[in-house]
Amino acid sequence: QVQLVESGGGVVQAGGSLRLSCAASGRTFSNYAMGWFRQAPGKERELVATISRTGASTYYTDSVKGRFTISKDNAKNTVYLQMNSLKPEDTAVYYCALRRTSYYSTNLYDYNYWGQGTQVTVSS
Repeated sequence: QVQLVESGGGVVQAGGSLRLSCAASGRTFSNYAMGWFRQAPGKERELVATISRTGASTYYTDSVKGRFTISKDNAKNTVYLQMNSLKPEDTAVYYCALRRTSYYSTNLYDYNYWGQGTQVTVSS
């Protein structure tokens, strides 16, 4: 069983930055791809960014390209999401997820484990 715990959310003004962290339990974190998703009120959960097992391959949704960076530290069993130039439309609950393969996926249904989420609020 894998447990994922997100942290780093909060309230920030537009243009500011936050770094989200997701710590995973278990010894096999390094074998798996990870993703960050978000869900705003009244909207469906959507992919933000995803990263392969080794971190060599990443994917970002168009709206965050050039502003967000996903990274993975296998030694610390942690995946990060650095968010810069935040906009009010980035306001959402952010979730990390683990996919039990080496390769990332853009489909949320391909992920096997989910964290509880952390709230990010960007004020204008």
